[in-house]
Amino acid sequence: MSSSQFAPLVSVIIPIYNAEPYLDQALDSVEGQTYKNLEIICLNDGSTDDSLAIMRAHAARDERIVVIDKHNQGYGATCNRGLDESHGEWISILEPDDWIESGMYSDLLALARMYPEPIDIVKSGYWRIWLPDTPKQRKMNCSYHGRINPPVQPFAIKDAAHLLCHHPSIWSAIYRKQYLVDKGIRFREIPGAGWADNPFLIETLCQTDRILYTDKEYYCYREETPEKSEAFAKRSTLLPLERWNDMMDILEKLGVTDERILRAHNSRGFTYLSGILEVVGLDGEGVREAATHMFERMDADLVFSDREISPGCKRLFADLRGLECPHIDKLAYVRGLMGQGFYNLKNTGVVNTFFATTNYLKKHRAREANE
Repeated sequence: MSSSQFAPLVSVIIPIYNAEPYLDQALDSVEGQTYKNLEIICLNDGSTDDSLAIMRAHAARDERIVVIDKHNQGYGATCNRGLDESHGEWISILEPDDWIESGMYSDLLALARMYPEPIDIVKSGYWRIWLPDTPKQRKMNCSYHGRINPPVQPFAIKDAAHLLCHHPSIWSAIYRKQYLVDKGIRFREIPGAGWADNPFLIETLCQTDRILYTDKEYYCYREETPEKSEAFAKRSTLLPLERWNDMMDILEKLGVTDERILRAHNSRGFTYLSGILEVVGLDGEGVREAATHMFERMDADLVFSDREISPGCKRLFADLRGLECPHIDKLAYVRGLMGQGFYNLKNTGVVNTFFATTNYLKKHRAREANE
């Protein structure tokens, strides 16, 4: 059997910094894949716990594991080192506090083989692990499950732009390495975690019409607890808007003008800003200025005509832009909320929908108060 024809090498890049409590589970999940032709690149980014010892113990048992010990540079630089060291035809990224189900690579590669022309990205849904490692832990469908329905496969992102509205989830995919090389796609080398996945999402999805998608979920993503998310918002208040601007820079550089993509990116911006307003408020240091700068980069007609953007957000947009706010169809927005509620009910079940709705209303009231 020809390795290149029937069993292409998949390079799994795992950037690791102080992941001791979760690392065994992450590595076990890769080692246990039904698809065996893997190169597992563990990059120790200057961990101060026992992560390096755990990597080396796994490497002693599995010759597919390569351990690279390096000084701390952050998520982006560490992933780039993994790209440089990789030899595979396909690239996968696993964060060390997550895990993957055993059929991920086998199934995604089988999907790619169904098409005669080279595929650049094979994307899947993912599992949300809500309140992880607590008695209330739940495994739920991701927020775009059932919503990605391009007219044909493979497709360009303009035909499934909803993927750009939610968590970047760059790890619930495999990428053809030569595509990344040909397009010069690298991670931004931002200190710390830095949300380097945001620009990578845009650079990968917006430069090809050879994307495949499956709703089947394999990747298990440990979501941050509400307490950690709030602490992050207080500590790194403006970082989400900085990354939004980085993404907008890429869209402009690529000459993207499709309204579906721009509306999706606007939606991400409002989501990021809403998270900031809930914790810090508009009068937090630099928030008003950063929000105004972001809004100035949005097309006003697209914002005002978007039924999924709340009336309060539209009023805030108009106020910070110094524009007259046109008539807002509140009924259309309410219908949209009802549709979202029915979707949540189907996607995550009654109990989780009740929690999400209650949480949304609480946040909505806080946001309206801040506005």
